Amino acid sequence: MFFTDAIGRQHRPDPAARIVSLVPSLTEMLCDFGLAGHMVGRTGFCIHPRELVQAIPKVGGTKDVNIEKIRALAPTHLVVNIDENEKPTVDRLAEFVPNIVVTHPQRPADNLALAHLLGGVFGVQEAAGRWSTAFERELQALRAMPKGPPQRVLYCIWQDPWMTVSRDTYIAAMLAELGWTVPEPGNGQGSERYPRFEWNEDLVTNVDQVLLSTEPYRFTEAHADALERQIGKPVQLVDGEMLSWYGSRALAGLAYLRTLA
Repeated sequence: MFFTDAIGRQHRPDPAARIVSLVPSLTEMLCDFGLAGHMVGRTGFCIHPRELVQAIPKVGGTKDVNIEKIRALAPTHLVVNIDENEKPTVDRLAEFVPNIVVTHPQRPADNLALAHLLGGVFGVQEAAGRWSTAFERELQALRAMPKGPPQRVLYCIWQDPWMTVSRDTYIAAMLAELGWTVPEPGNGQGSERYPRFEWNEDLVTNVDQVLLSTEPYRFTEAHADALERQIGKPVQLVDGEMLSWYGSRALAGLAYLRTLA
């Protein structure tokens, strides 16, 4: 049996895999599936679950990877993500890592296929199945709950320069589960998935509330209070991990969404 990743590459199950994960949210999922003992490398941003990742060697960041350190660890599998890891780096690693497992969840429901892929490739289908059942239950509960009127929200991930997210991001898809939409790219915001923007009257007029994420920029309640006074619209501090991390944290993220509605 084969398991197909995000770029159509097929993988045979390998319960004896030596894994390097370059994706923080997936490091957490692999550990939660009972695979911490198979992990020989992770990024410095892989911080969950803290008690398990401390024993796993760091190999740099999600983009500034230490190629030679990974080579010395002799992994059989590398877990990467299309958005988080740079293709030239992954191509260099593919020269000596036999199996590159590519992921690309784009909406909450994609976590089910993600769990199936990782559970299948690494021989932990039972743990992945339990997680998927819990995830489906939480997603159904979220979709069944009464929701308020649709809202236009500006989700901020950075300042100096200010940056937001476009509609084709995982974050926007999470917010869409509440009936919340983010501004279309353009109208001064650029065409990138994470465009820069400047505050102006038109922008403020066309949003119902602003969300300040706790990551990657560490916005705080003080930032939210100051911005709310400045623009005269509701500003809410939100947990960036809960809204942007797929994998294990997405399960808690669905419950978190219910608290925002």
